[in-house]
Amino acid sequence: MRHSHPIEPRAAIGELVGSRIRAVANAGLGQPDVLPFWFGEPDAVTPQFVRDAAVAALADGATFYTSNLGITPLREGLARYVGALHGASLDPERIAVTSSGMSALMIAMQALIGPGDRVVVVTPVWPNLTEGPRILGADVVRVALDCVAGVWRLDVERLLAALTADTRVLLLNSPNNPTGWVIDASRQRAILEHCRQLGIWIVADDVYERIHFGQGAVAPSFLDMADAQDRVISSNSFSKAWQMTGWRLGWLVSPRGADGATLIEHFGKLIEYNTCCAPEFVQRAGLIAIEQGEVVIEATLARYRAARDHLCERLSRLPGITAAAPAGAMYIFFRVDGVSDSLELCKALVREAGLGLAPGAAFGGEAEGYVRWCFASSHERLDEGIARLTGFLERRRTKAA
Repeated sequence: MRHSHPIEPRAAIGELVGSRIRAVANAGLGQPDVLPFWFGEPDAVTPQFVRDAAVAALADGATFYTSNLGITPLREGLARYVGALHGASLDPERIAVTSSGMSALMIAMQALIGPGDRVVVVTPVWPNLTEGPRILGADVVRVALDCVAGVWRLDVERLLAALTADTRVLLLNSPNNPTGWVIDASRQRAILEHCRQLGIWIVADDVYERIHFGQGAVAPSFLDMADAQDRVISSNSFSKAWQMTGWRLGWLVSPRGADGATLIEHFGKLIEYNTCCAPEFVQRAGLIAIEQGEVVIEATLARYRAARDHLCERLSRLPGITAAAPAGAMYIFFRVDGVSDSLELCKALVREAGLGLAPGAAFGGEAEGYVRWCFASSHERLDEGIARLTGFLERRRTKAA
């Protein structure tokens, strides 16, 4: 018997665009001669003391389910860490542990966003922040940063104009992936006051807050100025600051209403129906990371600052490339003159030069013509990448002549 029904997902998923970063990486993964700078991860493994903590936890038999919200010691440790970082007293009951920062963001979106909701996103941005709301049926409004001579800036008045009374959620990532833009406290305060007046939720993707090259140990955050009752959710991850990308461990900070209510109970329900819980041995390693990891973060920041300056200087020597040192995160987002299809450019770089970079198009149409290079690597690897890029561009210019 023949079936006439098509094999297809619901419309929102059918229309979903796959990650263009993955489209490039999939063309080169497993090829030992390809230098991979496409993902946001370092060339260094997780610190030994964190790995040792996971091994000890496994030896202890920490292989069972935990609370949906995470083990109590980790929630308490995160409350102390986040509270100290942002000058506030934070109740562990406002913390939910998640299986990755990606999961944290999606849990927050699932808690707040439904079909037809208006969601404003500051772009260009990591595609999960725009595609997540679309998966949930929301209407996504992009407010683009401006770029002058490689430096990205926010027109805050344009953003406030887009944050209308019918807006449900603002999604904002700072320090920003891919541009490295960092919002300043005065603009944050203006946004917070505006959203307070209109009852708009702010979901802040704070994953790069410790990779900040300005003053202080942390980038400006809504947590620095928001009251516990403000509609502000902070999403974060162990991936970047502690070099734990493959561990898939994150967290959420929920507000607390005047009646004492938080979103934590609802986060717990969503975690149950998504992943149940993060693995206990990973959570135990995460606790050790936040308790003993400040020296790692300091060393990492110094290393990344040197790598950023080195790569930016080398890129700026190349004809047809506009690059500027970012204020935060771990990427140089540079423009290549004459490029109108960054995805094809990055695929060609893998094929012809063994160089793995991320296409600007992955982060939105406003980023077309740009390329993202993760600089969390040794100078030697960066120099080899520059040599490959230089040769590739020279061959293209020769062919075009």
